[in-house]
Amino acid sequence: MSDPGLPPLALTMGEPAGIGGDITLMAWARRTAGAHPFFVIDDPDRLERLSRRLGLMVSLREIRHAHDAVDAFAHALPVLAQPLAIPVEPGRADPANVAAVQASIERAVALARSGAACAVVTNPIHKGVMYQGGFSFPGHTEFLAALVGDGALREVMMLACPGLRVVPVTIHVGLAEAIRSLRIDDIVAVGTVTARALERDFGIERPRLAVAGLNPHAGEGGAMGREDEDIVAPAVAELRRLGIDAVGPLPSDTLFHARARQGYDVALCMYHDQALIPIKTIDFDGGVNITLGLPFVRTSPDHGTAFDLAGTGRANPDSLIAALDTAAMIAANRAKRS
Repeated sequence: MSDPGLPPLALTMGEPAGIGGDITLMAWARRTAGAHPFFVIDDPDRLERLSRRLGLMVSLREIRHAHDAVDAFAHALPVLAQPLAIPVEPGRADPANVAAVQASIERAVALARSGAACAVVTNPIHKGVMYQGGFSFPGHTEFLAALVGDGALREVMMLACPGLRVVPVTIHVGLAEAIRSLRIDDIVAVGTVTARALERDFGIERPRLAVAGLNPHAGEGGAMGREDEDIVAPAVAELRRLGIDAVGPLPSDTLFHARARQGYDVALCMYHDQALIPIKTIDFDGGVNITLGLPFVRTSPDHGTAFDLAGTGRANPDSLIAALDTAAMIAANRAKRS
């Protein structure tokens, strides 16, 4: 349910040729009575054209300030204007619009850090197009950390759906590099940030961390690789020394079935796909990406730009709706603890 004492959520445009606009319009059209108000930082003209194309006929209201969204939200989708460089056709991305996409993210972060927005929710970007337009970060998570500019912070990516939360220790690097770069200190740092976030943001008093092994059968005592014995196990021991309820390394092939998931609050995984495959298998349409370790709340749908669905009306807004609801929930939990 919405907390009327909190400011609205700031939603970014994402890749304008992708499904971000579609699901934004759908999310507002499907809002419930208890939905927390949000506004989108986007090009009003492109949203108006897209609304007509999709047959949604969503009312739009251009706002000048974030707080204007609270009164507007019940009757129209509030839009903080961020003009595109060139008109966009769904499914056909153009690097000329990357500056506007990036500016949308930067403005949302600034509003959240100033207190004008209670959280940032980001629509999907397309990394390949972003790189062509001069974007120099591996993804959203790393860019958000750079905007904060505090080297002492450790940004951590969590994926969540009903019944499962996962956190990868290494993120947007190839598998070979993930194995080479895995360090005890990194596992401990990610596990510590995760445990604290579960306490503060999710209200879990003593979070239980299940730490996945890197190798098949968690290394089989070293027979299938020494990383679990030499890196993962010492990291788990250090987490326990710090007072965190952590167990592992555990074989990842038996970590994600329904009965196993009842035994922990989050699975700490060693690389990207080890974390994302199970959550996308369990709930492809409803997963939420949450960035932990930032001084503001950030969530995102757990899917990409889906160029083939853009402008067709076939995109599913469930993950964005879940991301908006999750952001509002975390913001309310943080407010209670402040």
